[in-house]
Parts: sequence; C-alpha cells; structure tokens
Amino acid sequence: MNYADLDINLTEEQKAMRDVARKFGVEVMRPAGIELDAMADPADVIADGSVFWDVLRQYRELGFHKRGMPKDLGGIAGEVDTLSGAMIMEELGYADAGLAIALACSGSGFNYLAMSPDPELREIAKAYIEDTDGKMVGCWAITEPDHGSDWILSTDPEFKDPAVSPSLKAVLEGDEYILTGQKSAWVSDGTIATHASLHVGLEPEKGMQGSGVAVVPLDLPGISKGKPLNKMGQRALNQGEIFFDNVRLPKKYMVISAADMASHSGMLKAILTGANTFMSATFAGLAKAAFDEAFAYAKERIQGGKPIFEHQNVQLKLMDMFMQVEAARSLSRRTVLYNAAHPPGSLAHAVAAKIMSTGTATRVAGEAIQIFGGNGLSKEYIIEKIFRDAKASMIEDGENSALALSAAKHL
Repeated sequence: MNYADLDINLTEEQKAMRDVARKFGVEVMRPAGIELDAMADPADVIADGSVFWDVLRQYRELGFHKRGMPKDLGGIAGEVDTLSGAMIMEELGYADAGLAIALACSGSGFNYLAMSPDPELREIAKAYIEDTDGKMVGCWAITEPDHGSDWILSTDPEFKDPAVSPSLKAVLEGDEYILTGQKSAWVSDGTIATHASLHVGLEPEKGMQGSGVAVVPLDLPGISKGKPLNKMGQRALNQGEIFFDNVRLPKKYMVISAADMASHSGMLKAILTGANTFMSATFAGLAKAAFDEAFAYAKERIQGGKPIFEHQNVQLKLMDMFMQVEAARSLSRRTVLYNAAHPPGSLAHAVAAKIMSTGTATRVAGEAIQIFGGNGLSKEYIIEKIFRDAKASMIEDGENSALALSAAKHL
C-alpha cells in the first residue's frame, strides 16, 4: 500500500477488520496463491496436504465464512457492517483473486439452507458454520456446456423459448426430483465441493425462465465429477464439471422452485446483483495490487542512472493507472453500500462496477508489465500472475459484453 486511502471516519472496529483481512491476505493468501499457481497439475492444488486447505482452514478460523449467516445458527449476520465487508473483499482480492473466489464460493448454498424452515436443512447450515476444518465446501453450479451467457441473458423474452431451456433437468416424481444432465468445467470449487447451489430446469416449456435452484449434497448416488480444469489464470481456484445421472433429490432441497418464484427475472436479478457486486470489490483490490507492484518496481529499477520513476513517461503511465484504480474502487464501494441499503440493489450499477473493476485490473496489470519490461514476463515477478488472474475475471461470472447487454435493459 503505497499511498493513503481516502476512507474517512473509519471506526476502530472497521480498521481492525480491514487489518485482519490485510494480514491474512499478505501473510497467508499471497504466498499460498503463488505456490499453487506454480503447480503444473491442477489436481495438485486440491490434493491432501496442499497449502490450499491451510488457507481455507485459516479463513474459517477467522470467522469470515460466518458473515451473513443467522446468529441463531452461530453466524455473525449484522456484526460486519457493509463498508467493512467491502474492505475485506478488496483485501482478499488484493492478495490473490483466485483464492478469494474459492473462499467465497465455498459457502454457496448454505445460506439458502440457513433460511429454510426445515430443521434438517438448517442443521446442515449450522454444521457448515461450525466447520473450521474445511470439510464442508459449497459450489455455485450454474454454467452448462451449452449455456454460459444464456443464463445471464435469460430474462430476455427470447430466452423463454423451449429450445434454450437448461440442459440439466429436474423432474418431480412424488416427493423427489430426478436430476439429469451436467454442469460445465467452470463450476468454482466444483471438484472439491460437498454441496452445490444448483440451477436446474424445472419447466422446459418456459426455456431458461423455467428454472429453479436446489441445494444438492454431492454424495448422492448418480453424481460424479470431472477432473480439475487446467487454465491460464486463477489457478488456485479449483473448477470442474459435475454430472447428474438420474439423481434422486428430496423435494425439500429445491429451495427456489417454480411454485416459489414470483418472478424468474427477479430471482436471477438478485443473484446476479450480488455476484457482480462481489466481483467488483474483489477485482478493484486486484487492480490496486497491480498498481502497487508497478509503483514499487519503478522506484527500484535503475535506467539512465536513476530510478525509472523519475522518467516522465513512467510517471504519466503510473498516474493514469492510479486514476483508473481509484475510479474502480470508488464505483465499487458506492455500489456495495447502495445495494446493501436498498435490496435487491441496482443490477445496472453492479454490472457496471464488475466490468469497470475487471477491465481496470486487466489494463493496469498490462501497463504494469510494460513498466517491468522483460522482467514483467518472468515468473520471478508476481505481476505476470496478476495479469493472468485479472484477464480471467473479464469472462467469469458473465462475460463482460454479455453482462453489459443484459444490464442495459435495467438502466
């Protein structure tokens, strides 16, 4: 952190929360992310004894996974104010964006169970809250091989066509749903998850708009998983396919059914608003990390007998990067605060913040590599990893152009 933040009137409690997240990020997440990124086989990232599990356990020990979970189950909902939550997301993204997403996704689905009136489902949520060993891991399973951006655009009228209905179907038979189909290799935490927040097709005649959400224990008969995805960036983030072959799921696990949904559009809007708000804060943090690396290097690297920071072309480049980062952080903070105070929030602002933060992180990391010169291409320096991690963010959780087209309708 090379310059003062503009946060004013922070309470001592807010500063303490930010500093805990910063310390965890710098001392635990950053070195672990570098180690995991260097592993040639993504299966090694999640193997027994991998540092990945140490990160997950320490994250749980700090109680970060309890945020938003009800107090009567052992959660700390309401104890972490919105600004502190935004700063925590930034700090974790600053440290390692791939791990930040893995940690966040590891709670997917358990929030739905915590809101259920069913005692058995609430007990599962309670067990997750109490789990500091990382034995219970969630995943957000939405993308399918034939349906990526289709989910993002599914509120558009043309996506009510049965020809574009979800591939993974859930058919109600008595007191059980029969699940058949698959989710794609982009399911975050997919091959390590014990539970999935699973988007399914319930009414094929309504196309993508006839969907629902189930929380599925992934040890049920008929469920199998693919191998971990080998990808360019965010290599610390486990992703992989999940297959469902006539899986019998008790009806009560369908937490958002066709009968429950007052509006598919409203349900999906709320989910996308939350996801994009999270992404904006995470990658605003990564954008700042890219700037800080470039700034520090410019102070150290000698060319022409003086640090390259003293060359005006480098100063201009750094100032432009600085402005972009601060603009992204400001929009993200405003969006986080507004959406928390006005649920379900503004989808247009959430998407704008996500696009701005991820685009800024990618551009600033790219400019940072230019400042590093040849060293920026070397794995000896973290900036090339930051660039790869940032580039992935412009596609994940909705490719930015598809997101923009969807959100424009909500302006």
